[in-house]
Amino acid sequence: MGASSSKPAETVVHNEAAIHFSQDLVNQLSDQITSPNVTPERQATLDAHVRSRIQAEMAKLRQEEQEVMRQITTALEKENIDREKALDGADSASLKHDLEQMQARIKAFEGRKRLATEFPQVQHARDALVACYKNNLTTSLNCYQEVAEFKDAVAKVERKFVESLKTT
Repeated sequence: MGASSSKPAETVVHNEAAIHFSQDLVNQLSDQITSPNVTPERQATLDAHVRSRIQAEMAKLRQEEQEVMRQITTALEKENIDREKALDGADSASLKHDLEQMQARIKAFEGRKRLATEFPQVQHARDALVACYKNNLTTSLNCYQEVAEFKDAVAKVERKFVESLKTT
């Protein structure tokens, strides 16, 4: 485990011939490093190139936007056509079912309306209870008297109904 070193040894190679750079080359390289200014012609070329790339990208994005809008419009038109066909294709059975539901609602409404006219004491107790609940939104237990009156009124109506069934 410790027989060989874990880091390779550095090898240094010495050049036998000296490398010399001319002073002009050194000056030119140092001037380029210290003055990274771009010539006006080069800057104009770069600006024109950047502008053309931006305009090309904007044109591409506009085309993509138009394509997406066209696809959305087509999809919405198709969906509307499908919906209209589904509505037009409603068969008489579903229409009959809807009509029966509406008639049942009308009968229930008329029943409630008839109860209100035939049994005004129930309607009066109901109205008093609703008014009490609206006045005591946070303390609904304060309406116990109105609840008891409503229950009594309903119980009287139920007894009358049961008695009418017995006599027939």
